[in-house]
Amino acid sequence: MRAAVMRNKKLVVDDIATPAPGPGEALVKTLACGICGSDLHALKHAEKLVEGARRSGGPFVMDLKRDIVMGHEFCAEVIDYGPQTQRHFKPGARVCAMPVLIRASGVETVGYSNEHPGGYGEFMRLTEKLLLEVPNGLPTERAALTEPLAVGYHAVAKARMEKDDAPLVIGCGPVGLAVIAALKLRGVHPIVAADFSPRRRALAQQMGADVVVDPKEKSPYQSWRELAAYKDPAQAPQLPPWMPGPALRPAVIFECVGVPGVIETIMAAAPAHARMVVVGVCMERDHIEPLFGINKELNLQFVLGYTGEEFAATLRNLAEGTVNGDPLVTGKVGVEGVAQAFEDLASPERHAKILVEPWRS
Repeated sequence: MRAAVMRNKKLVVDDIATPAPGPGEALVKTLACGICGSDLHALKHAEKLVEGARRSGGPFVMDLKRDIVMGHEFCAEVIDYGPQTQRHFKPGARVCAMPVLIRASGVETVGYSNEHPGGYGEFMRLTEKLLLEVPNGLPTERAALTEPLAVGYHAVAKARMEKDDAPLVIGCGPVGLAVIAALKLRGVHPIVAADFSPRRRALAQQMGADVVVDPKEKSPYQSWRELAAYKDPAQAPQLPPWMPGPALRPAVIFECVGVPGVIETIMAAAPAHARMVVVGVCMERDHIEPLFGINKELNLQFVLGYTGEEFAATLRNLAEGTVNGDPLVTGKVGVEGVAQAFEDLASPERHAKILVEPWRS
């Protein structure tokens, strides 16, 4: 099969073996697969990704001396099945699935593996029990957004939003946009979002942000404070005497940048008792000053991925139209265009999400 292969820190197009489905697995044809920011990081920081996984027990176990076909945000078509399968979906059915294989040896990743090629190739093998049929005639390109939007859905779930909480989203790349969509779905307002990129700020508004801020022009935290003040100060929780200040709604700040220094910057600027949800994936060593967190009694929550229920709920939300991911898709390429797409995605003014359609000529 044709695939865009990560080889020696570069992306090349080559013919590789079509994967054979094992027990409990299906062979699927990739219809569309989004390019994820994590894939951009993996190409640039592959050694750090693998070493970090080794030290932390993470899932990204790869031999960088061997070929890797990335791609984990996909919609696919069922082609065939391996042994010991129920064959619930007929060949030709369109499906989405969490990008993992559940095997007797444990859970193995699809797209961050030497053995299991992802959606930058024409075919994949997936665990049959994880397949979800695309409902309601949902277009393929929208179904392929299930995985990245599920990341935002999970982050907001982990934030444990309450009635008076006021969110602030720092960074409006695909991750931040997914968080904004999930906040809007939950009816949380006002949603304040900040990014230096005019294009990303415009996309944030399309995805549901109520106020967008250019940090060059105004502090996002000041914009948040202006909107988060209680109209009736008597409704505000009582702060300790060493934390004087205006009566503000509880802050929930989503870090969606993944660059060293951002967490500390947020901790320094955050109001007291803020909850910080770290969604951005930073590949570098970072540092914080714990005293900021101690003095303000901040809560720091890191998140990764989503549950099976959250993934399925996101696919339903897309099919029912309660979440609109259309603004995210800004380009499409075949396998020959993947390497250039990685370069193009380095500029926030050009693209948000590029879909790989391996069969595109």
